[in-house]
Amino acid sequence: MQNLTLNNGVQMPALGLGVFQTPPEETRTAVTAALGVGYRHVDTAAAYGNEREVGQAIRESGIPRDELFIETKVWISDYGYDQTLHAFDKSAAKLGIDQIDLLILHQALPSDFGKTLDAYRALETLLADGKVRAIGVSNFMVDHLRGLLDAATVVPAVNQLEIHPYFQQREIQALGSEHGIINQAWSPIGGITFYRDSGHTSALEDPVIGEIARAHGKSPAQVMLRWGLQHGRSVIPKSTKPERIAQNLDVFDFELTADELTAIDALETGKRGGPEPENITVANFGIQIPEA
Repeated sequence: MQNLTLNNGVQMPALGLGVFQTPPEETRTAVTAALGVGYRHVDTAAAYGNEREVGQAIRESGIPRDELFIETKVWISDYGYDQTLHAFDKSAAKLGIDQIDLLILHQALPSDFGKTLDAYRALETLLADGKVRAIGVSNFMVDHLRGLLDAATVVPAVNQLEIHPYFQQREIQALGSEHGIINQAWSPIGGITFYRDSGHTSALEDPVIGEIARAHGKSPAQVMLRWGLQHGRSVIPKSTKPERIAQNLDVFDFELTADELTAIDALETGKRGGPEPENITVANFGIQIPEA
């Protein structure tokens, strides 16, 4: 496993298991399988409804807490200074841990950016109090990140974004890199959940990626994960199948050439699979995050 050094010196495993859209009853099994084959980074979120199951798998693994990197997210319904402080309490209780390694804001809230800033100020307090080891954001676009940087005391360690060969978000990636922010890719193997719904061709079936995969004796998913890692990103693939969970970790024994990286870079379509960040509002996307 490679580690990435966050801008406050904290070490984060570059590859983690994502549990977005993983039902609670399947989450515990998936995390257990991942920890069993060597994962040490798990990415969850309050809005996923499966933090409790992530925590159960962690406790049952017997792996020392200081060997694990646990990342979770605050949902927009819990933005605001006091609300976000309480959101930490809810997540920590469900996870069964005293300190969260990385706590991030799940979305910007453009319709009430002041509340977003208040939520981030709460993250800064949690960091100062030692309740979290690092803080960050997710799905923050250029204007959102610039607005945050103008007001923040602590530069985010991470911006988690939809990044895969078909949607690369180069402008926001460049801005993050300029400020020492790690770009972390959700849906790093092609946004297949969304593309299947919309009829878009999955990146897993892309002929360019397929040819590169055959050249290395790897799968298309492994090639896309390797592409992300070689570009200096953190990648958070999701699977509930033990064999694919193991396969997604097996990406540290080969290297893509400069030409192969360029060929994958050229697959950009500009088509977002997830929701448009500018359209996120509590009215449209607000959900009540239950107490622990």
